[in-house]
Amino acid sequence: MMLVSKESEVDVLIIGAGPAGLMCANALAIAGVNVRIVDQRPSKVPAGQADGIQPRTIEVFQSYGLAERLLKNGNQMHMAAFYNPSPSGGIERASRAADVTAPTARYPYEVTLHQGAIESIFLDSLKAHGVVVERPIVPTSLEISKSEEELKDPNARPVKVVLKHLDPPTNAGDSEIVHAKFVLGADGAHSWVRKTLGIALDGEQTDYIWGVVDMIPETDFPDIRNRTAVHSNNGSCMVIPREGDLVRLYIQLADRDVVDPDTGRVDKSKMGPEQLLDVAKKSFAPFQISNADGHFDWWTLYIIGQRVATQFSVNERVFIAGDACHTHSPKAGQGMNASMNDSHNLAWKLVHVLRGWAAMSLLKTYELERRKYAQDLIDFDKKFSKLFSGKPRTDTNQDGVSHEEFLDAFQTFGLFSSGIGVHYLPSTVVANQHQSVASKLIVGERLIPHDFIRAADARPFNIHDLLPSDTRFKVLVFAGNSAEAAQGKRVQALADEMARPEGFLATFGRGDHTKAFDVWAISSAKKEDVNYIDLPPLFRPHWSHVLLDDTDMFARTGGGGYDAYGIDKQKGAIVVVRPDGYVGIVAPFESLGDVDAYFAAFMIKG
Repeated sequence: MMLVSKESEVDVLIIGAGPAGLMCANALAIAGVNVRIVDQRPSKVPAGQADGIQPRTIEVFQSYGLAERLLKNGNQMHMAAFYNPSPSGGIERASRAADVTAPTARYPYEVTLHQGAIESIFLDSLKAHGVVVERPIVPTSLEISKSEEELKDPNARPVKVVLKHLDPPTNAGDSEIVHAKFVLGADGAHSWVRKTLGIALDGEQTDYIWGVVDMIPETDFPDIRNRTAVHSNNGSCMVIPREGDLVRLYIQLADRDVVDPDTGRVDKSKMGPEQLLDVAKKSFAPFQISNADGHFDWWTLYIIGQRVATQFSVNERVFIAGDACHTHSPKAGQGMNASMNDSHNLAWKLVHVLRGWAAMSLLKTYELERRKYAQDLIDFDKKFSKLFSGKPRTDTNQDGVSHEEFLDAFQTFGLFSSGIGVHYLPSTVVANQHQSVASKLIVGERLIPHDFIRAADARPFNIHDLLPSDTRFKVLVFAGNSAEAAQGKRVQALADEMARPEGFLATFGRGDHTKAFDVWAISSAKKEDVNYIDLPPLFRPHWSHVLLDDTDMFARTGGGGYDAYGIDKQKGAIVVVRPDGYVGIVAPFESLGDVDAYFAAFMIKG
């Protein structure tokens, strides 16, 4: 019989403390949301698991103030190498190339660091905000109210979850009833939340079987510290250099090595880390590779499966994120990145609804945006996995994968795999009718990083560092050449119109528009000609909020921002950046009404 120790209330309950759950919990905690996060594991992941952080995800870490530790502790992958069968047997290097093909990436490389260390970054941040992961706890039941009135009321708590404490205090009940406004299931590929909600996974399992080992190698292989794709006649391998001297090897396996013929399932007892390394040695020949100290940090086996959940939420009250709603191969380094970016997308929307700033309908855009991305990810992964797992083209196998074909795919997919090319389609929070006024700043994609200088003191800044993930919309007024009298008048007229009582700042600004909106001015005038106080007070809420598209005092950085964004240097433009760093709308000065309408589509007056 269940002994209930207590009942409690919470705004957001997160089930699962992997990367997806921790990213969401951290974003909500920073925003001051009443959040709890529970996990069935008694402690965090100690080693292994996911390990690759893509360029866009590094930018997201930076937006929360977490990138410094990631970059300090992780390994950076700048170059990739490609090996194919050699005519004399064994393998030979075919080429080297940039590891990342994403020209606008602020961090044009991947960072590798084991999942436990990445989780620690979040855990320490959460602790600083008064939140700890509660362990070991599992959910045993979940009920969503059928009352339409309750479901539509953002202040109601229509979700009831029963939690079982696996290690309860002495003389205390082991179960707790939690009443939540929202629940996030970030509990992995075998998600209890997804299964309880009856959400299906669409997709299929491939025939590709892979093993993974983490170790410190002893080797004469010259590209052991580069991300390396090895295609050999003995199967494929991928080398992923890690923090310190660690290296991860992905090793392609044959069915006979690991599949139980009676069940057709992978049998881990048939293959261990030593046997995986033996398979790798055959693929690396004529190069030698062995385990330097005999210790394996981590190892596993898996079959590549590519699936997407049929829905990512129920009633916009219970959501799933990460592996709970999409699974794919790990070799393109997408799993943890996709998971954390799911949560990054959802968190600010939950905050806006919880604060009464936005309508419940805003939450529908989570599934709209992230499910489309997940489907695109699966399409990409199918192509990449097929190319990587396929036999190499040789004189005797002309139907195999050629080096040119693989390299072309590697570079073509680079914009997507880096996360830089993620594009959200038009919706209530993506309005692209005026795309031409900022032709290179694509609406629905993340704001391109660029160096500007501060008008007040000519100090250079990357604009990403000035626009943190603090739940506010960033309103960037590209003021054109504000030093010219005629343009100065246009800028003043825009400020007057934007300050109207019926404008979006007053309508949705909660009595102090700086709570929901962060306004910046960026002039194309030269530093020698501009005083920051020349800009209208509305566009300089603080002396630091006026930027110039000019170089620093030594012409080392800055300048060219208007060109990089495709904005007219004389006329300027209005650019609205969502709290997650994605461009929501761009507009000419004369179409401020469309910016008002953009916010009116999902925000609540107040």
